[in-house]
Amino acid sequence: MSAGSRAELAELVPHSGPMLLLERVVSHAQAQTVCALDPAASDLFRDAEGHVPGWVALEWMAQCVAVHGGLLARAAGRRPSPGMLVGARRIELLRREFAPGETLEVEARYTGGAGALASFACRLRAGPEVVATGSLSVYVSEALAIPGGAGA
Repeated sequence: MSAGSRAELAELVPHSGPMLLLERVVSHAQAQTVCALDPAASDLFRDAEGHVPGWVALEWMAQCVAVHGGLLARAAGRRPSPGMLVGARRIELLRREFAPGETLEVEARYTGGAGALASFACRLRAGPEVVATGSLSVYVSEALAIPGGAGA
């Protein structure tokens, strides 16, 4: 299952307009989602030359987690549940900035959880190069249907 347009992504991510930073879903499975983005679309964060600071990778990761949860909810016949980023560990930002026109892919892979808490290993790639990694913990107000985790 995937979301093919920004309008569909807007149904899955609680952000709208310029805060919706992802372009499309590349792939989705029960425990992992990959999304594509173009840094040039991150209007709020671009400098005069169109570059986006490296720390925005954390938001791209968080939005990919939200898409993952939204797609799982949709598959179960539910509306996406609101969630909140409650922790970020082992964040490695390997670039100071991203250039306009770069095609990036962000991956969120479920790694475990308990109750309404879930953890994800995230990775951002520019082509074959890994440019950011980290582990995100999220709190979801209504449990996600994730294997072995919240809502299972």
